[in-house]
Amino acid sequence: MAQAFECAECGNPRRFMGSCQHCSSEELPNVFVDAIELNIKQGLPTVEEALELLTDYLRRAHQLGIKAIVLIHGYGSSGEGGRIKWAIHDALENNHYADRIEEYFFGEQVPYGSKACQDLLKQRPGLKQYLRHFKVGNAGMTILLLGSGYRSA
Repeated sequence: MAQAFECAECGNPRRFMGSCQHCSSEELPNVFVDAIELNIKQGLPTVEEALELLTDYLRRAHQLGIKAIVLIHGYGSSGEGGRIKWAIHDALENNHYADRIEEYFFGEQVPYGSKACQDLLKQRPGLKQYLRHFKVGNAGMTILLLGSGYRSA
């Protein structure tokens, strides 16, 4: 995959969040994509920490002009979904992020090749590189389409 973010000061590749790991610049990076994948379960956060991370990710995504996020929250080891997954689904279904997220799709609703997936890719073609691997859907992710009417939290 091509480089998604580049430091505006030193030109080196950099991460989505935080300062540049090469020159410590705090400036927003240059962005070369409109869709990204974020792994919210990395580092094994608590539910509360995961929801705070999601809020921070959404704020940064808006600043950078990102239009879609493939949010990896995991499915959980219980076979019924994990606590982070259910907390995120609950927050979305109760419009907690309605000022930031225009539309969302649970991974199991958009298996690659389905009509739902085709419709989604028409809206946000940048998602194809992430979704093409999920022939039967993926209950451990949620796709977030960010709205243009964002109001800062």
